[in-house]
Amino acid sequence: MIRHFIAGALAASVAFAAPAFAQQQKLRIGFITTMSGPQGVIGGYMRDSVELALDHLGRKVGGMDVEVIYGDDQTKPDVGVQVAEEMLKKHNVDFVAGIIWSNVMMAVAPVVNGAGKIMVGTNAGASPLAGNQCNELYFSTSWNNDQTPEAMGKFLQDSGVNDIYVMAPNYQAGKDMVAGLKRYYKGRIVEEVYTKLGQQDYQAEITQLRAKNPKAVFAFYPGGMGIQFLRQYEQAGLHGKLPLYTVYTVDEISIPAVKDAAVGIKEARFWSPDLKNPANEKYVNDYKKKYGKLPVFYGAQSYDGIMLIDSAVKATKGNVKDTKALVQAMRKANYPSIRGPFQFNNNHHPIQNFYLLDTVKLPSGDIEMRIQKTIFEKHKDSYHQDCKMKW
Repeated sequence: MIRHFIAGALAASVAFAAPAFAQQQKLRIGFITTMSGPQGVIGGYMRDSVELALDHLGRKVGGMDVEVIYGDDQTKPDVGVQVAEEMLKKHNVDFVAGIIWSNVMMAVAPVVNGAGKIMVGTNAGASPLAGNQCNELYFSTSWNNDQTPEAMGKFLQDSGVNDIYVMAPNYQAGKDMVAGLKRYYKGRIVEEVYTKLGQQDYQAEITQLRAKNPKAVFAFYPGGMGIQFLRQYEQAGLHGKLPLYTVYTVDEISIPAVKDAAVGIKEARFWSPDLKNPANEKYVNDYKKKYGKLPVFYGAQSYDGIMLIDSAVKATKGNVKDTKALVQAMRKANYPSIRGPFQFNNNHHPIQNFYLLDTVKLPSGDIEMRIQKTIFEKHKDSYHQDCKMKW
Protein backbone atom coordinates (compact mmCIF):
# COMPACT_ATOMS: atom_id res chain seq x y z
CA MET A 1 0.00 0.00 0.00
CA ILE A 2 1.31 3.42 -1.02
CA ARG A 3 0.46 6.52 1.00
CA HIS A 4 0.37 10.11 -0.20
CA PHE A 5 -0.20 13.27 1.84
CA ILE A 6 -2.42 15.84 0.18
CA ALA A 7 -3.33 19.13 1.88
CA GLY A 8 -2.28 17.69 5.20
CA ALA A 9 -4.65 14.72 4.96
CA LEU A 10 -3.78 11.08 4.63
CA ALA A 11 -4.20 9.93 1.05
CA ALA A 12 -4.19 6.16 1.00
CA SER A 13 -3.58 4.43 -2.30
CA VAL A 14 -4.38 0.94 -3.39
CA ALA A 15 -2.02 -0.48 -6.02
CA PHE A 16 -1.66 -3.81 -7.74
CA ALA A 17 1.03 -5.27 -9.91
CA ALA A 18 0.36 -6.44 -13.46
CA PRO A 19 -1.12 -4.14 -16.13
CA ALA A 20 -4.54 -5.14 -17.44
CA PHE A 21 -4.33 -3.32 -20.74
CA ALA A 22 -1.54 -2.30 -23.07
CA GLN A 23 -2.72 1.30 -23.30
CA GLN A 24 -1.92 2.14 -19.67
CA GLN A 25 -0.30 0.34 -16.79
CA LYS A 26 -2.59 1.50 -13.99
CA LEU A 27 -5.77 3.51 -13.59
CA ARG A 28 -5.57 6.41 -11.14
CA ILE A 29 -8.63 7.95 -9.51
CA GLY A 30 -8.42 11.03 -7.29
CA PHE A 31 -11.17 11.10 -4.67
CA ILE A 32 -11.70 14.42 -2.89
CA THR A 33 -13.84 14.66 0.23
CA THR A 34 -13.76 16.15 3.73
CA MET A 35 -11.75 14.08 6.19
CA SER A 36 -11.07 16.56 8.99
CA GLY A 37 -13.16 18.65 11.38
CA PRO A 38 -16.80 18.08 12.39
CA GLN A 39 -17.78 17.24 8.79
CA GLY A 40 -15.04 14.64 8.40
CA VAL A 41 -17.46 11.89 9.42
CA ILE A 42 -19.14 12.27 6.02
CA GLY A 43 -15.86 11.76 4.20
CA GLY A 44 -15.24 8.59 6.17
CA TYR A 45 -18.49 7.05 4.93
CA MET A 46 -17.66 8.06 1.37
CA ARG A 47 -14.17 6.58 1.51
CA ASP A 48 -15.49 3.34 3.04
CA SER A 49 -18.00 2.98 0.21
CA VAL A 50 -15.30 3.54 -2.42
CA GLU A 51 -13.32 0.75 -0.79
CA LEU A 52 -16.37 -1.53 -0.78
CA ALA A 53 -16.95 -0.81 -4.47
CA LEU A 54 -13.34 -1.84 -5.14
CA ASP A 55 -13.93 -5.05 -3.17
CA HIS A 56 -16.96 -5.81 -5.31
CA LEU A 57 -14.91 -5.17 -8.46
CA GLY A 58 -12.10 -7.50 -7.39
CA ARG A 59 -9.91 -4.50 -6.56
CA LYS A 60 -9.81 -3.49 -10.23
CA VAL A 61 -11.75 -0.85 -12.17
CA GLY A 62 -12.77 -1.70 -15.71
CA GLY A 63 -10.44 -4.68 -15.41
CA MET A 64 -7.46 -2.42 -14.77
CA ASP A 65 -5.23 -2.30 -11.74
CA VAL A 66 -6.22 0.80 -9.81
CA GLU A 67 -4.77 3.36 -7.45
CA VAL A 68 -7.19 5.56 -5.52
CA ILE A 69 -5.72 8.72 -4.05
CA TYR A 70 -7.78 10.37 -1.31
CA GLY A 71 -7.55 14.09 -0.59
CA ASP A 72 -9.01 16.29 2.15
CA ASP A 73 -10.63 19.56 1.03
CA GLN A 74 -11.18 20.65 4.66
CA THR A 75 -14.58 22.10 3.47
CA LYS A 76 -12.63 24.95 1.79
CA PRO A 77 -12.83 25.76 -1.95
CA ASP A 78 -9.22 26.95 -2.16
CA VAL A 79 -7.95 23.80 -0.47
CA GLY A 80 -10.12 21.69 -2.78
CA VAL A 81 -8.50 23.38 -5.79
CA GLN A 82 -5.03 22.79 -4.33
CA VAL A 83 -5.82 19.11 -3.80
CA ALA A 84 -7.22 18.74 -7.33
CA GLU A 85 -4.24 20.43 -8.94
CA GLU A 86 -1.82 18.16 -7.08
CA MET A 87 -3.80 15.09 -8.12
CA LEU A 88 -3.75 16.22 -11.76
CA LYS A 89 -0.16 17.38 -11.98
CA LYS A 90 1.74 15.20 -9.53
CA HIS A 91 -0.27 11.99 -9.57
CA ASN A 92 -1.58 12.20 -13.15
CA VAL A 93 -5.02 10.93 -12.20
CA ASP A 94 -7.36 9.76 -14.97
CA PHE A 95 -10.57 10.71 -13.14
CA VAL A 96 -11.46 12.89 -10.17
CA ALA A 97 -14.50 12.03 -8.04
CA GLY A 98 -16.14 12.92 -4.73
CA ILE A 99 -16.75 16.34 -3.11
CA ILE A 100 -19.42 17.03 -0.49
CA TRP A 101 -19.85 20.79 -0.62
CA SER A 102 -21.31 22.77 -3.53
CA ASN A 103 -19.02 25.76 -3.04
CA VAL A 104 -16.01 23.42 -3.18
CA MET A 105 -17.37 21.71 -6.31
CA MET A 106 -17.95 25.08 -8.03
CA ALA A 107 -14.23 25.79 -7.56
CA VAL A 108 -12.87 22.30 -8.33
CA ALA A 109 -14.95 21.15 -11.31
CA PRO A 110 -13.62 23.85 -13.70
CA VAL A 111 -10.04 22.94 -12.73
CA VAL A 112 -10.58 19.23 -13.42
CA ASN A 113 -12.60 19.72 -16.60
CA GLY A 114 -10.19 22.42 -17.76
CA ALA A 115 -7.41 19.83 -17.59
CA GLY A 116 -9.44 17.61 -19.91
CA LYS A 117 -10.34 15.11 -17.18
CA ILE A 118 -13.75 13.76 -16.20
CA MET A 119 -15.16 14.87 -12.84
CA VAL A 120 -17.67 12.51 -11.20
CA GLY A 121 -19.53 14.34 -8.44
CA THR A 122 -20.73 11.99 -5.72
CA ASN A 123 -22.59 14.47 -3.53
CA ALA A 124 -22.44 18.20 -4.30
CA GLY A 125 -25.23 19.19 -6.69
CA ALA A 126 -24.67 22.91 -7.37
CA SER A 127 -27.41 24.23 -9.65
CA PRO A 128 -25.10 26.06 -12.12
CA LEU A 129 -23.40 22.76 -12.98
CA ALA A 130 -26.78 21.27 -13.88
CA GLY A 131 -27.68 24.34 -15.93
CA ASN A 132 -25.73 26.95 -17.86
CA GLN A 133 -22.34 25.72 -16.59
CA CYS A 134 -22.91 22.06 -17.49
CA ASN A 135 -19.92 20.36 -19.07
CA GLU A 136 -19.54 17.18 -21.09
CA LEU A 137 -16.73 16.15 -18.72
CA TYR A 138 -18.86 16.56 -15.57
CA PHE A 139 -21.17 13.77 -14.33
CA SER A 140 -23.16 13.44 -11.12
CA THR A 141 -24.13 10.18 -9.41
CA SER A 142 -26.13 12.05 -6.77
CA TRP A 143 -28.67 14.76 -7.68
CA ASN A 144 -29.08 18.44 -8.34
CA ASN A 145 -29.42 20.26 -5.02
CA ASP A 146 -32.94 21.47 -5.75
CA GLN A 147 -34.43 18.05 -6.47
CA THR A 148 -34.72 16.64 -2.94
CA PRO A 149 -36.31 19.76 -1.41
CA GLU A 150 -38.59 19.90 -4.45
CA ALA A 151 -39.86 16.50 -3.36
CA MET A 152 -40.30 17.69 0.22
CA GLY A 153 -42.02 20.84 -1.02
CA LYS A 154 -44.49 18.74 -3.01
CA PHE A 155 -45.16 16.51 0.00
CA LEU A 156 -45.77 19.52 2.27
CA GLN A 157 -48.01 21.15 -0.32
CA ASP A 158 -50.01 17.96 -0.86
CA SER A 159 -50.27 17.44 2.91
CA GLY A 160 -51.81 20.87 3.52
CA VAL A 161 -48.95 22.26 5.63
CA ASN A 162 -49.57 25.93 4.94
CA ASP A 163 -47.15 27.70 7.28
CA ILE A 164 -43.46 26.88 7.60
CA TYR A 165 -40.21 28.33 9.00
CA VAL A 166 -37.10 27.68 6.87
CA MET A 167 -33.49 27.20 8.03
CA ALA A 168 -30.33 26.38 6.04
CA PRO A 169 -26.59 27.19 5.96
CA ASN A 170 -25.58 30.27 3.97
CA TYR A 171 -23.82 28.76 0.94
CA GLN A 172 -24.69 27.54 -2.57
CA ALA A 173 -26.43 24.34 -1.49
CA GLY A 174 -28.40 26.05 1.27
CA LYS A 175 -29.80 28.56 -1.20
CA ASP A 176 -30.49 25.81 -3.75
CA MET A 177 -32.37 23.77 -1.13
CA VAL A 178 -34.67 26.66 -0.30
CA ALA A 179 -35.19 27.47 -3.98
CA GLY A 180 -36.17 23.85 -4.58
CA LEU A 181 -38.60 23.84 -1.66
CA LYS A 182 -40.31 27.00 -2.89
CA ARG A 183 -40.64 25.65 -6.42
CA TYR A 184 -43.33 23.20 -5.21
CA TYR A 185 -44.40 24.57 -1.82
CA LYS A 186 -46.85 27.43 -2.15
CA GLY A 187 -47.78 27.93 1.50
CA ARG A 188 -46.62 30.81 3.69
CA ILE A 189 -42.93 30.90 4.57
CA VAL A 190 -42.79 32.61 7.95
CA GLU A 191 -39.09 33.39 7.64
CA GLU A 192 -35.93 32.21 5.87
CA VAL A 193 -32.90 32.02 8.14
CA TYR A 194 -29.42 31.35 6.75
CA THR A 195 -26.75 30.38 9.25
CA LYS A 196 -22.97 30.11 8.95
CA LEU A 197 -21.67 27.03 7.15
CA GLY A 198 -20.31 24.66 9.80
CA GLN A 199 -22.13 26.40 12.66
CA GLN A 200 -22.55 24.22 15.76
CA ASP A 201 -24.67 26.37 18.10
CA TYR A 202 -28.27 27.03 17.04
CA GLN A 203 -29.77 28.11 20.35
CA ALA A 204 -30.27 31.73 19.26
CA GLU A 205 -31.92 30.68 16.00
CA ILE A 206 -34.17 28.16 17.78
CA THR A 207 -35.25 30.85 20.24
CA GLN A 208 -36.02 33.12 17.29
CA LEU A 209 -38.10 30.50 15.48
CA ARG A 210 -40.04 29.69 18.66
CA ALA A 211 -40.97 33.37 18.96
CA LYS A 212 -42.40 33.31 15.42
CA ASN A 213 -44.71 30.41 16.38
CA PRO A 214 -44.75 28.64 13.00
CA LYS A 215 -46.85 25.54 12.27
CA ALA A 216 -43.81 23.58 11.05
CA VAL A 217 -40.05 23.87 10.35
CA PHE A 218 -38.04 22.93 7.26
CA ALA A 219 -34.29 22.46 7.81
CA PHE A 220 -31.24 21.49 5.76
CA TYR A 221 -28.22 20.78 7.97
CA PRO A 222 -25.91 18.02 6.70
CA GLY A 223 -23.29 16.14 8.72
CA GLY A 224 -22.16 17.52 12.06
CA MET A 225 -24.38 20.58 11.66
CA GLY A 226 -27.43 18.32 11.61
CA ILE A 227 -26.37 16.44 14.72
CA GLN A 228 -26.07 19.67 16.72
CA PHE A 229 -29.28 21.12 15.33
CA LEU A 230 -31.33 18.01 16.14
CA ARG A 231 -29.90 17.81 19.67
CA GLN A 232 -30.65 21.46 20.37
CA TYR A 233 -34.12 21.21 18.81
CA GLU A 234 -34.91 18.42 21.27
CA GLN A 235 -33.29 20.26 24.20
CA ALA A 236 -35.52 23.23 23.44
CA GLY A 237 -38.56 20.97 23.87
CA LEU A 238 -39.64 21.26 20.24
CA HIS A 239 -39.18 17.66 19.13
CA GLY A 240 -42.59 16.03 18.79
CA LYS A 241 -44.36 19.36 19.34
CA LEU A 242 -43.31 21.48 16.37
CA PRO A 243 -43.15 19.25 13.26
CA LEU A 244 -39.71 19.22 11.64
CA TYR A 245 -39.28 18.29 7.98
CA THR A 246 -35.75 17.96 6.69
CA VAL A 247 -33.49 17.11 3.78
CA TYR A 248 -29.99 15.69 4.35
CA THR A 249 -30.26 16.27 8.11
CA VAL A 250 -31.66 13.05 9.57
CA ASP A 251 -29.60 10.17 8.19
CA GLU A 252 -27.51 7.15 9.08
CA ILE A 253 -24.80 9.50 10.42
CA SER A 254 -26.97 11.63 12.68
CA ILE A 255 -29.35 8.94 14.00
CA PRO A 256 -26.72 7.04 16.07
CA ALA A 257 -25.62 10.38 17.57
CA VAL A 258 -29.05 11.81 18.44
CA LYS A 259 -31.06 8.58 18.83
CA ASP A 260 -34.69 9.28 19.88
CA ALA A 261 -34.36 12.96 18.92
CA ALA A 262 -34.66 11.79 15.30
CA VAL A 263 -37.74 9.58 15.68
CA GLY A 264 -40.77 10.78 13.71
CA ILE A 265 -38.86 13.32 11.61
CA LYS A 266 -39.59 13.00 7.91
CA GLU A 267 -37.00 13.32 5.13
CA ALA A 268 -37.07 13.30 1.36
CA ARG A 269 -34.34 11.34 -0.43
CA PHE A 270 -33.56 9.50 -3.65
CA TRP A 271 -32.18 6.51 -1.71
CA SER A 272 -32.60 4.58 1.51
CA PRO A 273 -30.96 1.42 2.92
CA ASP A 274 -34.33 -0.35 2.61
CA LEU A 275 -34.68 0.39 -1.13
CA LYS A 276 -35.43 -2.93 -2.80
CA ASN A 277 -33.14 -3.77 -5.70
CA PRO A 278 -30.31 -6.34 -5.98
CA ALA A 279 -27.45 -3.81 -6.20
CA ASN A 280 -28.64 -1.92 -3.12
CA GLU A 281 -29.28 -5.05 -1.06
CA LYS A 282 -25.76 -6.31 -1.82
CA TYR A 283 -24.25 -2.91 -1.04
CA VAL A 284 -26.10 -2.50 2.27
CA ASN A 285 -25.53 -6.08 3.47
CA ASP A 286 -21.83 -6.08 2.60
CA TYR A 287 -21.31 -2.60 4.07
CA LYS A 288 -22.84 -3.78 7.35
CA LYS A 289 -20.61 -6.88 7.33
CA LYS A 290 -17.45 -4.91 6.62
CA TYR A 291 -18.02 -1.82 8.79
CA GLY A 292 -20.60 -2.92 11.37
CA LYS A 293 -23.10 -0.15 10.62
CA LEU A 294 -25.58 1.02 8.02
CA PRO A 295 -24.29 3.02 5.05
CA VAL A 296 -25.47 6.56 4.41
CA PHE A 297 -26.51 8.20 1.12
CA TYR A 298 -23.13 9.98 0.84
CA GLY A 299 -21.53 6.57 0.63
CA ALA A 300 -24.17 5.11 -1.68
CA GLN A 301 -23.49 7.89 -4.20
CA SER A 302 -19.75 7.35 -3.91
CA TYR A 303 -20.17 3.62 -4.49
CA ASP A 304 -22.18 4.45 -7.62
CA GLY A 305 -19.46 6.87 -8.74
CA ILE A 306 -16.86 4.10 -8.81
CA MET A 307 -19.29 1.77 -10.57
CA LEU A 308 -19.95 4.43 -13.23
CA ILE A 309 -16.22 4.86 -13.85
CA ASP A 310 -15.85 1.07 -14.00
CA SER A 311 -18.57 0.83 -16.66
CA ALA A 312 -16.85 3.44 -18.84
CA VAL A 313 -13.33 2.01 -18.54
CA LYS A 314 -14.72 -1.43 -19.32
CA ALA A 315 -16.58 -0.13 -22.39
CA THR A 316 -13.44 1.55 -23.76
CA LYS A 317 -11.32 -1.57 -23.06
CA GLY A 318 -9.04 0.44 -20.81
CA ASN A 319 -8.30 3.25 -23.27
CA VAL A 320 -8.75 6.08 -20.77
CA LYS A 321 -7.04 8.53 -23.12
CA ASP A 322 -10.12 8.41 -25.37
CA THR A 323 -12.14 10.94 -23.39
CA LYS A 324 -14.89 11.18 -26.01
CA ALA A 325 -15.49 7.41 -25.84
CA LEU A 326 -15.49 7.53 -22.03
CA VAL A 327 -18.14 10.25 -22.06
CA GLN A 328 -20.28 8.28 -24.52
CA ALA A 329 -20.01 5.19 -22.32
CA MET A 330 -20.85 7.07 -19.10
CA ARG A 331 -23.94 8.61 -20.65
CA LYS A 332 -25.42 5.11 -20.93
CA ALA A 333 -25.32 4.61 -17.12
CA ASN A 334 -24.69 0.96 -17.90
CA TYR A 335 -24.11 -0.35 -14.40
CA PRO A 336 -26.26 -1.72 -11.54
CA SER A 337 -27.00 1.45 -9.56
CA ILE A 338 -27.99 1.24 -5.89
CA ARG A 339 -31.04 3.40 -6.80
CA GLY A 340 -32.16 0.91 -9.44
CA PRO A 341 -32.09 1.56 -13.21
CA PHE A 342 -31.88 5.23 -14.16
CA GLN A 343 -30.82 7.40 -17.06
CA PHE A 344 -28.77 10.56 -17.33
CA ASN A 345 -30.43 13.74 -18.50
CA ASN A 346 -28.78 15.92 -21.16
CA ASN A 347 -26.86 17.69 -18.35
CA HIS A 348 -25.35 14.44 -16.99
CA HIS A 349 -27.50 14.47 -13.86
CA PRO A 350 -29.68 11.45 -12.99
CA ILE A 351 -33.38 11.23 -13.82
CA GLN A 352 -34.57 9.32 -10.76
CA ASN A 353 -37.23 8.67 -8.15
CA PHE A 354 -37.56 10.56 -4.86
CA TYR A 355 -39.16 9.14 -1.73
CA LEU A 356 -40.62 10.22 1.58
CA LEU A 357 -38.77 8.60 4.49
CA ASP A 358 -39.82 8.41 8.12
CA THR A 359 -37.49 7.83 11.08
CA VAL A 360 -38.93 4.90 13.01
CA LYS A 361 -38.03 2.98 16.16
CA LEU A 362 -38.10 -0.75 15.47
CA PRO A 363 -39.22 -3.40 17.99
CA SER A 364 -35.53 -4.23 18.46
CA GLY A 365 -34.95 -0.68 19.69
CA ASP A 366 -32.94 0.25 16.61
CA ILE A 367 -33.82 3.53 14.93
CA GLU A 368 -33.78 3.48 11.14
CA MET A 369 -35.26 5.29 8.18
CA ARG A 370 -37.98 3.62 6.15
CA ILE A 371 -39.47 4.57 2.78
CA GLN A 372 -43.13 5.57 3.19
CA LYS A 373 -44.08 6.56 -0.34
CA THR A 374 -42.78 7.67 -3.72
CA ILE A 375 -43.13 11.43 -4.20
CA PHE A 376 -41.62 11.73 -7.69
CA GLU A 377 -40.98 9.15 -10.37
CA LYS A 378 -38.24 9.74 -12.97
CA HIS A 379 -37.82 13.29 -11.73
CA LYS A 380 -35.74 15.69 -13.85
CA ASP A 381 -33.92 18.60 -12.24
CA SER A 382 -35.15 22.12 -12.91
CA TYR A 383 -31.99 23.36 -14.65
CA HIS A 384 -31.47 20.87 -17.48
CA GLN A 385 -33.15 23.18 -20.00
CA ASP A 386 -30.42 25.76 -19.33
CA CYS A 387 -27.77 23.21 -20.32
CA LYS A 388 -26.77 23.54 -23.97
CA MET A 389 -25.45 19.98 -24.32
CA LYS A 390 -27.32 17.84 -26.83
CA TRP A 391 -26.63 14.13 -27.29
